[in-house]
Amino acid sequence: MGTATTGVTTWKVDAAHAEVGFSVRHLMISTVRGRFGAVNGTVQYDEAEPANSSIDVTIDVTSVDTRQEQRDNHLRSADFFDVARFPSMHFVSKRIDGDVTDEFRVIGDLTIRGVTREVRLDVTAEGRGMDPWGSERAGFSAKGKINRGDFGLTWNQALETGGVMVSDEVKLTIDVELVKQAETPAVG
Repeated sequence: MGTATTGVTTWKVDAAHAEVGFSVRHLMISTVRGRFGAVNGTVQYDEAEPANSSIDVTIDVTSVDTRQEQRDNHLRSADFFDVARFPSMHFVSKRIDGDVTDEFRVIGDLTIRGVTREVRLDVTAEGRGMDPWGSERAGFSAKGKINRGDFGLTWNQALETGGVMVSDEVKLTIDVELVKQAETPAVG
């Protein structure tokens, strides 16, 4: 991603160009998609040892959007995310495996509703370059899946025809643009 005197550069998530999407099976016959629009975070990128880089991202759960207000309000309720008590999700990387300039894996801890579980994201580097305002940017996309029950998101309803209203498996799709931060000279 970037070179610095120390070998480690800081990259911030560009919230205007970041989205965490999800999809779940509904009524066992269709897929409902949604997104979280408020994503903030930082990547500490180690140029010499990319595997030593770290990612720290916070997602504002109140920003959930499935294009249906009643469903969004239900997702914010205690039945699901309980945003009154847990207004955000948090992801912190534990390790990075593979070539960060191509396809790689990020394994980290995801915390939802106060419950932390390890998750794996399959990441693709989408490109890197300068923007018209002189800042260096890098783009990434990622996919993963979680079991919502592992995080205490257990609300469901049995169907007369068999099965349940909402699947346990949640597929994740992430698109993010990072902006390299200006280096601050060491004091001393």
